[in-house]
Amino acid sequence: MSSTKIDHYEKEYAAAHRDTALNVAQGVDEQPIVNPYFTRRRKRSLTTEEYVEGILAGNITTLSQAITLIESSNPDHYAQAQEIIERCLPHAGKSVRIGITGVPGAGKSTFIEAIGNTVVSLGHRLAVLAIDPSSERSGGSILGDKTRMESICHNPDVFIRPSPSAGSLGGVARKTRETIVLCEAAGFDVVFIETVGVGQSETAVHSMVDLFMLLQISGAGDELQGIKRGIMEMADLMVITKADGENVHKAELARTQFQSALRLFPIPESGRRPKVYTCSSVERSGLTEVWEGVEEFLDHIIKNGYFKQHRNAQNKYWMYESIDEALRNSFYRNPEVEARIGDFEARVLSDRISSFIAAKELLHLYFHSEDTKD
Repeated sequence: MSSTKIDHYEKEYAAAHRDTALNVAQGVDEQPIVNPYFTRRRKRSLTTEEYVEGILAGNITTLSQAITLIESSNPDHYAQAQEIIERCLPHAGKSVRIGITGVPGAGKSTFIEAIGNTVVSLGHRLAVLAIDPSSERSGGSILGDKTRMESICHNPDVFIRPSPSAGSLGGVARKTRETIVLCEAAGFDVVFIETVGVGQSETAVHSMVDLFMLLQISGAGDELQGIKRGIMEMADLMVITKADGENVHKAELARTQFQSALRLFPIPESGRRPKVYTCSSVERSGLTEVWEGVEEFLDHIIKNGYFKQHRNAQNKYWMYESIDEALRNSFYRNPEVEARIGDFEARVLSDRISSFIAAKELLHLYFHSEDTKD
């Protein structure tokens, strides 16, 4: 069939189906997915002066941006963050720092939300710094504390900042301590630090707070075996949570057991034996008594001088921790160490050299390169 007849039949078919659903209208050319007139505007970075002014004025947005700067691994950000902290330091130190930990399921976030409302109602400004566990596989964190603390997260007198543990308790602890300085400079006079859970992070958090509060639950087996003795010895105050409904009797029994157990421990350096309280975060009962216990403990350590002594010891501890971290970072960022460390690692793995000798030679390489710079 000739091409002329084919064109003729196609025209007749198109005319016959022009007004039917079988007729497909000619579309427009494909449009670009991105608006061609759109231009991304880079957000202007704040100067150190602007950061400090915003923090001292209590600007939450500026405070959040400064904390992000502290948590950044960018060396340029680190330098500016340290300058901001140094400028804010004279305005810090006027808050009460409270560490809160507990066994999994003790309801730490719910308790913080409930007692947070009590604290704010007394005229305080509250900052909540929550350390979230990071995934060992992906490195990500949920950072969901704001969603779990709905009743206080929108309160202008409350600042909630979740931070990822990022697999490094020491590093996060240092950054958390620097964050405390900024929060205090911004006018928050009560700072809660919620830990990941019972474990190594408690030791790090204990080294930066004035009062260490331990949350425990009842009815989960032998209460006295429910938590490590080392954590109990660090506690300045203990709270049995979820004391509501049918659990009230169990909570009171657990309180008696823990109070008896704590009498077996030596009297802490604070000179005050920890007290045990019960509360219900859901029914909002017992929270006032818990906060009164916090105030009694703080009054006691301020009067006997332990408050100042403890903070001085913490400052000394963090000076040495900062030195250790700076030396560690300097070692791993040294160009000669970076160039050779992979080779030494391969030799250790193939049993051609011991790990101790490899470390010694790498350190010798590092110190030699530093001496050459001088």
